Amino acid sequence: MHVSLRDAEAQLSTLIRRASAGEEVLIDDGSVTVRLVPLPVDRESNRKPTFGGWGSPIVMADDFDAPLEDFAEYMSP
Repeated sequence: MHVSLRDAEAQLSTLIRRASAGEEVLIDDGSVTVRLVPLPVDRESNRKPTFGGWGSPIVMADDFDAPLEDFAEYMSP
C-alpha cells in the first residue's frame, strides 16, 4: 500500500494495523518515501533491571582521582 503523507495522517491507526499484519505500507511526502514497519516486541526487555547482574562487583582503582600526567602543566601554579 502506498499513501501520501496527508492521507497517512488521516488514517494512521489503520495503517499501523495493516503494517502489523504484515502488509507493506509506504508513506510518501513528495521528496522521500518511508516504510512503516512494526518493531519486534521483546517482552523480556520490559522487565525491571536486576542489580548486580554483571556477575562481579565494580572495582575502582586506588588512584582513580589522581592527576593525569597529560595535564601536569595545567596543574602547576
